[in-house]
Amino acid sequence: VLALITKEVYVSLLIGILAGGLFYANFNVLDALETTFTIMGERVGSNTNIIVFLVLLGMLVALMSKSGASRAYGSWASRSIKTKRGALFATAGLGALIFVDDYFNCLTVGTVMRPVTERYKISKAKLAYIIDATAAPVCIIAPISSWAAAVGSSLPESSSLDGFSLFLQTIPFNLYALLTIVMVIFMIAMQFDFGKMKKAEAHPELGTAMSDEIDDSQAGRDRKGRVFDLVIPIITLIVLCIAAMLYTGGILEGKSIAGAFADCDSSLSLVLGSFFTIVLVFLLYIPRRVISFSEFAASLVEGFKAMVPAILILTLAWTLSGVCGEDYLNAGGFVSQVVNGNQMAHTLMPGIFFLIALGLAFATGTSWGTFGILIPITIAIFGDMGGQVMVLTVAAVLAGAVCGDHISPISDTTILASTGANCNHIEHVSTQMPYALLVAACCLIGYLVAGFTSNGWLGLGVGFVLLMAALIVLLARFKKQKGAEASQAAGK
Repeated sequence: VLALITKEVYVSLLIGILAGGLFYANFNVLDALETTFTIMGERVGSNTNIIVFLVLLGMLVALMSKSGASRAYGSWASRSIKTKRGALFATAGLGALIFVDDYFNCLTVGTVMRPVTERYKISKAKLAYIIDATAAPVCIIAPISSWAAAVGSSLPESSSLDGFSLFLQTIPFNLYALLTIVMVIFMIAMQFDFGKMKKAEAHPELGTAMSDEIDDSQAGRDRKGRVFDLVIPIITLIVLCIAAMLYTGGILEGKSIAGAFADCDSSLSLVLGSFFTIVLVFLLYIPRRVISFSEFAASLVEGFKAMVPAILILTLAWTLSGVCGEDYLNAGGFVSQVVNGNQMAHTLMPGIFFLIALGLAFATGTSWGTFGILIPITIAIFGDMGGQVMVLTVAAVLAGAVCGDHISPISDTTILASTGANCNHIEHVSTQMPYALLVAACCLIGYLVAGFTSNGWLGLGVGFVLLMAALIVLLARFKKQKGAEASQAAGK
């Protein structure tokens, strides 16, 4: 409620944490503060690798921007892409390719593709939507991503479940992520829009930018960076993260590839992959004098600063999860007692948790915080034995969190998408919200069907059919309106 009223996610999360501490300490202020900071220290300490990975990613993005590699890629792409549809598909394709982290995705895709989309008169709002719709939805179904590590770290420490294995099981049933990607492909292929996005696309030149002041040093103007200075680090990052996952999973000790992925330390693997990628960037840039050593060092500081808001949100979200955890308020145990033995309640769980996750992520603006709060509760309800409905419910939490994050005006990913596209933030939120809510409605029905039948594949099929039916109806209406406008223009 505070997040919705104040639009300040940090203060709202902190007040929520302190409220939980006060409940636990029977309103003894000193005990509540001691409890709060004890939990914070424990949770940050156990998730250090994720924080380090975010810092290294920020450094990598800053280095590629400083070198001019992002600008060089954009110039090359603008010469290679011949149509508006091609520009949109290239934007979506690059967004799908950079699946390691959504911050990395938003910053890179926006910087690289903005010159291309401007050439074909694609509105800033449409570019921001494509960036946003291929950032978190792609990352949440990619096993090699910071999101996989965040989901794994959200499991209670007492749980015997393997976080990475559970994440892999949720991928086919993350309806929001899958259906959002389907919708992006369909709308680009059919070249139509609806709602406020249609108006934005009709007059792209009227779109207001988030900021007209672009830092030349950040944009890489007049730098020596080339296309391969962007492509090589990205490919290297992906390959090294995969290799590190196999290494930490025991591939050198004789385990199979599947076994190594299941047993890997994903957060440590991402740290190793991103660290060695920065070493490669140093060897790629410095000898060729793409940037100077002092600029390299300055970029590391800039990258760290860029990730401070994300680290702060994660720290507060982890602390809130800890306060609600089994050793303190035990919110999961309470919910478990409420629904225990009620089979109807269990079948409704995927749909209910989808809506709760959507609302929580919308209010706080953070998917990861939503994972940290709701996944432990889900595990407490179903226990470590798991089962299909538990997997569906965790998938629904992930889907709802991404959806709520997608439409939240205080979401860091939404803000980064606006920044990457140089689009007015409120314009981005208002134009993409009808798209996101259409997919969310189809997902809710899909999860209700999946819960009642205990069949996630059936739920996915129902959601897909509903979405396609809605899009075909909207497309027919769009063509009819376009035909009527063409007739009027011919009559004049």
